[in-house]
Amino acid sequence: MPKVKTHKGAAARIRLTASGKLKRRRAFTSHMLEHKSATNKRDKRGVTGVSEADNHRARKLLGKA
Repeated sequence: MPKVKTHKGAAARIRLTASGKLKRRRAFTSHMLEHKSATNKRDKRGVTGVSEADNHRARKLLGKA
């Protein structure tokens, strides 16, 4: 049985925490920030978890399923 390859696009965007949860950056934070409201930009700060619906798919891409 060959090794499972990690999907590098997913690996660059998703990290596995020590407790086994998946964390990711929020979208819409990289450019054109002058057009976005301060409230919107503030809400997008930091990291968040991957949704439960996408959890299995994300783990599979990382080779952790």
